[in-house]
Amino acid sequence: MTTTVSPQAATVLGHRYFLKNEKSEPVEDADGLFKRVAKAIADIENQYLTLPVEKTMLELDFYHMMSNFEFIPNSPTLMNAGTEQGTLSACFVLPLEDSMEGIMKAAKDAAMVQKFGGGTGFSLSKIRPAGTPIKTTHGKACGPIEVLKVLSSVSSMVTQGGKRDGANMAVMSVYHPDILEFINSKSSEGDIHNFNISVGVDSQFMKMVEYDLTYGLSDPHTGHLVNTISAKYVFEQIVKGAWKNGEPGVIFLDRINQDNKVVEEYGQMIATNPCGEQPLLGNESCNLGSINLAKFYTDSDNSDWEEHIDWLRLSKVTRIATNFLDNVIDANYYATPDIEKMTKATRKIGIGIMGFADLLIQLRIPYNSDKAREVAAKVIEYITADADEASLDLAVKRGPFPAWENSSFDPIKEVYRNACRMTVAPTGTISMLADCSSGIEPTFALAWRKQNILKEATGIAQTLVYTNPYFEREAIDRDFYSENLMEYLAEGGSLQDRPDVPDDVKEIYITSPELTPAEHVEMQAAFQPYVDSGISKTINMPHEATEQDVYDTYMLAWKTDCKGITVYRAGSREKEILVKGAKTETTTFECCENPNIIYESGCHKCLSCDWSACEIA
Repeated sequence: MTTTVSPQAATVLGHRYFLKNEKSEPVEDADGLFKRVAKAIADIENQYLTLPVEKTMLELDFYHMMSNFEFIPNSPTLMNAGTEQGTLSACFVLPLEDSMEGIMKAAKDAAMVQKFGGGTGFSLSKIRPAGTPIKTTHGKACGPIEVLKVLSSVSSMVTQGGKRDGANMAVMSVYHPDILEFINSKSSEGDIHNFNISVGVDSQFMKMVEYDLTYGLSDPHTGHLVNTISAKYVFEQIVKGAWKNGEPGVIFLDRINQDNKVVEEYGQMIATNPCGEQPLLGNESCNLGSINLAKFYTDSDNSDWEEHIDWLRLSKVTRIATNFLDNVIDANYYATPDIEKMTKATRKIGIGIMGFADLLIQLRIPYNSDKAREVAAKVIEYITADADEASLDLAVKRGPFPAWENSSFDPIKEVYRNACRMTVAPTGTISMLADCSSGIEPTFALAWRKQNILKEATGIAQTLVYTNPYFEREAIDRDFYSENLMEYLAEGGSLQDRPDVPDDVKEIYITSPELTPAEHVEMQAAFQPYVDSGISKTINMPHEATEQDVYDTYMLAWKTDCKGITVYRAGSREKEILVKGAKTETTTFECCENPNIIYESGCHKCLSCDWSACEIA
């Protein structure tokens, strides 16, 4: 069997994933890549005394689900499995303690993680406020923002002469005395450019915002009250920053820790990976992989949408994927002994989805409908149930994760191999490989322009128009296809304004910028009850959105039990990413490898190489 890939995927594979010789020439193709990964991950079965024939069958299962693009692991696994070098995990959170030794250790560990392509998250909440007297040196503390700048410079240093900056996340508790400085730390573009920032809040704070109350800011080192401040004012500053350039995001830490079943032994989760979908404890890492829902659509004469999904195959792939990701934990190469120890203590994995918007198109269900949210909830509930069952089965064969005995899981019903099983990642690059929509995001555009990604090799700059394959096929079949229509859409025009397009098509092919912020949040909320980790989802807003719109959106995310939220207002950055319908002179964001290529909205991910400002998955 030979793996068939799209031309775009073939370019990305050759550029980023294939093993190369000393002349930087690829020495494998897509088929060879998936066989390499399948063998390396299946070889872990030897540690568990799996029968040779069972191991061989499992290796074939791993290979088939990847080569069929039904499931794809995160990029580090594709790049490094079977090479005996580099991490296989995408997501890390490193502890950051309030001492010179703690800060320098975090910087060193971050360098080691990013050296092998991992993204790191930190919490600044334990760092004492700027200006605090230090007894041992009789000096004053530099404060968390200066620590953040140190970590940012380390991240940049690691990649000097390399291919991309490391991706990072910094989180600070809303109760920290330096919270206002943190909120404004990225108000100027370019500062701390390799960090996303989010404010950690809880329901107590959100209620104080609602009732316009003041609250206390406490020194994390001493616990002493430092100041009081208006909760509404602080929240308005968060909103103002998000309206201005998309940062900071908000993380609802109390909601996150409802699913933290090892809190008694290890404490609270206070930080996430760079894209926010994976809350982790200090020194934990998590390997992710995503199921391509577009592949599980099946033709049926039945009008019930549930009859159009191959549930049996979806169940089988979910169970195989759970086994695969558990094996990755043992196949991994860890940047530090502390990360290995903590990761193997909880054995967290993150099964997610991609191709959700493609599935809805095939089902003829508009993304912004109640029916779409029903599909979301039922599909993710089904996958979660199978992942849980597979983890229970693995625990019977291999034992539960070592920290299970001191966890709050039900000792009878919840003897899991993995402390968490589900994570919805942005799937920036792997969705390109699978030629499907990313994560749970709606279709971003039906036609778009992109610079020729082979410019460097050919020396010729060429702008190409790409189209959504489902839309193009339907336009041809129903005889409303025209070059004029595709050019119009590629220029940022809306399908909704075209009289030559049938109304039912306009409903089915609604795009991300055409959704209301509430519709974006409601979709995220539909998935969240069945995802024990987090969800990466960008809440797109039109350029004319107001600060009040951002305020209302953040409030809605809290009230619908989301674990975090990120908004992006079209045209709100000087170095603009491609935004459908926003016709600005600057529609590119300079990539570290290929200047003047086009970026997709929301996650700042390059569509021609694997670089990303916010995700490694």
